Amino acid sequence: MSDVQYINHPILKPDTVEQRLYQLSLAGEALKKSTLIVLPTGLGKTVVALLVMVARLPKGKVMILSPTKPLVEQHAAFFRNTLNIPPEEVVLFTGGTPPGKRALMWEKAKVIVSTPQVIENDLLAKKVSLEDVSCIIFDEAHRATGDYSYVYIGEKYALQSKEPLVLGITASPGSDPSKIQEVCAALHIHAVEIRTDSDPDVRPYVFEKDIDWRYVTIPVEIKALGQLMDKVLADRLNKLYDLGLIPSSKRLSKREMLDLQARLQSKLRSFPDQKLYQGISLLAEIFKVSHAIEIAETQGVSALEKYFERLQNEALSKSGSKAAKRLMDDLNMRQAVHHLAGCDGNNPKLGIVKELVEKQVAAAPHSRVIVFTNYRDTAELVTSALKEVPGVKPVRFVGQASKYKDAGLTQKQQVEILHKFREGEYNTLVATSVAEEGLDIPATDLVVFFEPIPSEIRSIQRKGRTGRKHAGRVVILMAKGSKDEAYHWSSNRRERTMQNTMKNMNFEIESKAEEKTPTEAQKNLLDFPSKTEPELKNGKIKVFVDQREIRSNVARSLEKLGMDIELRTLEVGDYVVSDRVGIERKTVDDFLSTLMDGRDLFGQISDLRRTFDRPLLIIEGEGLYTARQIHANSIRGVLSSIAVDFGVPIIFSRDEEDTAALISIIAKREQTDGKKDISLHGKKTSLTLKEQQEYVISSLPEIGPAVARNLLLHFGSVEQVMSASREELMEVGLVGPKTADRIREVVNGAYKG
Repeated sequence: MSDVQYINHPILKPDTVEQRLYQLSLAGEALKKSTLIVLPTGLGKTVVALLVMVARLPKGKVMILSPTKPLVEQHAAFFRNTLNIPPEEVVLFTGGTPPGKRALMWEKAKVIVSTPQVIENDLLAKKVSLEDVSCIIFDEAHRATGDYSYVYIGEKYALQSKEPLVLGITASPGSDPSKIQEVCAALHIHAVEIRTDSDPDVRPYVFEKDIDWRYVTIPVEIKALGQLMDKVLADRLNKLYDLGLIPSSKRLSKREMLDLQARLQSKLRSFPDQKLYQGISLLAEIFKVSHAIEIAETQGVSALEKYFERLQNEALSKSGSKAAKRLMDDLNMRQAVHHLAGCDGNNPKLGIVKELVEKQVAAAPHSRVIVFTNYRDTAELVTSALKEVPGVKPVRFVGQASKYKDAGLTQKQQVEILHKFREGEYNTLVATSVAEEGLDIPATDLVVFFEPIPSEIRSIQRKGRTGRKHAGRVVILMAKGSKDEAYHWSSNRRERTMQNTMKNMNFEIESKAEEKTPTEAQKNLLDFPSKTEPELKNGKIKVFVDQREIRSNVARSLEKLGMDIELRTLEVGDYVVSDRVGIERKTVDDFLSTLMDGRDLFGQISDLRRTFDRPLLIIEGEGLYTARQIHANSIRGVLSSIAVDFGVPIIFSRDEEDTAALISIIAKREQTDGKKDISLHGKKTSLTLKEQQEYVISSLPEIGPAVARNLLLHFGSVEQVMSASREELMEVGLVGPKTADRIREVVNGAYKG
């Protein structure tokens, strides 16, 4: 290994890419047909991608997709440093790159490095075409399942490219053969190539990993806390049993709880029953208590304090769940919170982490260490604890999402932290799952699992952070008698299963997806059109989609159903399918949020009603009456007003695919049988004098459209309404003392600007 040889190629800069036979062999196979390459972390999957890229560049553009901005920036830097082409021909696309600028960059680019969501959006908007892309490389290809952007891009590439070649790269495709087949079908991959640490051509480049696990005894005070919460759990399980929703009151696994939740929600759609509502609500409490017990056992007192604080905040919040409110009112939970206040906040795992990192840094001051935690609260606690250790320079490394008293990191901040970690400004990264995938983290000497994880994919990725350029060590901490143990053995079993699956798998994959049209897998009414369904005269059926809806999967599902999607900025509505039909889509959560935070739902509905002859509201999802602490009659009142006062029909849909199916059927009805094409007129229309008067009055507190009309009919003008006394206002139908007081308060109150 001391006599390093480099690859010579006109498109590669000299002395930049080490020659490894297994990488050349894998690249050679990948050039024959679309291939999934499985290679352990640290053995140069990106170099294999580079070799394939170099071979395909003469045929056209090459695109490499990675899940996150830090990964994309890392890849772009690598290709600019190794490819012997002008740096400006390697372009970087992320959500921060303006769409107009992307179109110009695309034209000049030879290599496009991007997050998948950006390419998916540009494909939907028809701003780019994959016709001249000679190869697409999907980094972390195991993500290509379900609704992930990789799936959509893989499908479009197969349809658009003249000579497609797909390369998928991953260290851990999972242990389930059906999932591997799903990835290959989604990306139109025909072969799988695998190398393991034990293969003869790989072995010289593999460094040993010393994997050690340590048991930690759960403190007595934590066990007492667990017993209190176990009582709450047992009570809720007994109630589920009494309702006849579970066969016994024994403790449920997480998988069993998720399955039960899915069954109850499915039954609720077809048969609304009070027992089912109760069951779903009880199950929500069980999820929260089970999570609290797990945190207590595996993370310790301080992490549980933070979780209880968030639970209490949720219970007190207007938009909080009923489950959180009932839990925090429960006597045993209140006792647990009280008991927690008197507990010693020290977690025995914290002491071990401090000892491990201190020894590592003392023995080798230039060491790099990663401590993985499942929870962001724990990451904060570990970081704070390590700051007390001489020589240790820790930094917290988490995802972008922000929660109550828990700010996330922007992708720019993540990139900066990794740079400082490489440079040695920090020597210990305390990270959640965001550091598991593919990031170019420097040779790490020690990896600590604060707790095991059940996922074999994530476990492999975590372990792969060490042993890359020299021998490394992995230490896994387990709280004895807790879920830690179950997760550890589950992960071990799945890792072994994955290796056996890959070894025994038939590498030649016949992808049945190649023979399918985009809608072939869809088995619903849309696949069986009526014999009398009229033909569309002017080609494909068109649906105008508001730009903001691109974040949902409705537009993608519409395209799969054969619709011609046009992304526009719509002033009114989310979908327009004809001159007369405009559709507003709201998820259940969004609909309920508009009721809670005072957003102008009725203003949107009013604009929809005025703009279109046939307006329509689609409410999508489950839990309309259970998701928030809103009285059912309040929700019914709003629905009644939309349907009766505004005359806007409401349709309920199950999910995004169901919404798309509804919209596609409406679009077919509107645009077939000689009906007119769409011409967008969806602007907020000028109001008539009557409508303006009603609008002014209905903007007052407690005033809806019906009350506004009553007031104007009674007093004859806006001026007379505004000058009416409290007693005069109360003479009008539907106006009570509270409404009259609020009107007078707004009209007479001093402006405090």
